[in-house]
Amino acid sequence: MQSTAAARTRALPSITVQSAATVLAVIAAVVLPQIFHVAGAALGLGTGLGQALLPMHLPVLLVGLLAGPFAGLATGALAPIVSFLLTGMPMAPMVPFMVIELAAYGLFAGLLRGLSALDALPSPLAWLIRLVGAQIAGRLVDALAIAVAVYVLGNAQMSVASVWTAVGVGLPGLILQWVLIPVVMFAVDRRRQ
Repeated sequence: MQSTAAARTRALPSITVQSAATVLAVIAAVVLPQIFHVAGAALGLGTGLGQALLPMHLPVLLVGLLAGPFAGLATGALAPIVSFLLTGMPMAPMVPFMVIELAAYGLFAGLLRGLSALDALPSPLAWLIRLVGAQIAGRLVDALAIAVAVYVLGNAQMSVASVWTAVGVGLPGLILQWVLIPVVMFAVDRRRQ
């Protein structure tokens, strides 16, 4: 029964559903960081709460896993731009890197959703493996973009080490993703059975 649900989960939704999912995910990716920043300010943490919990990543990864690579890529590319235009965040120099990183997360989450080799595993574990694969691929693309900025374009304000610093700072957010996203996807699998 699990393989039937897994196959239904892998089937891409219609273009209309993918487009609607993208719009909703972009909205969530703009609103969630604002909620975390307000909460961080109220707690005296400034933007630290958002940097630690990575709220913009959640909708991008989820829409990639739920609606496929196009929706994930589009959400990841659009969310930082829309957020910057509406809220001024992220800071302008970070927008291109966040576009690249989040677009890669969404794309790889969408591509890995179809990885049928994981169907024999329990659903939460299979989704966790897909998620971690997307996170690793996205982080590698981000590291490559930063390396190009530093070594090819001569951007002295960036450092390749910032990729690994961001992993350390964002570890609570990664853990949140590792717990929350497989649970959501497991619930989706069960609902589709």
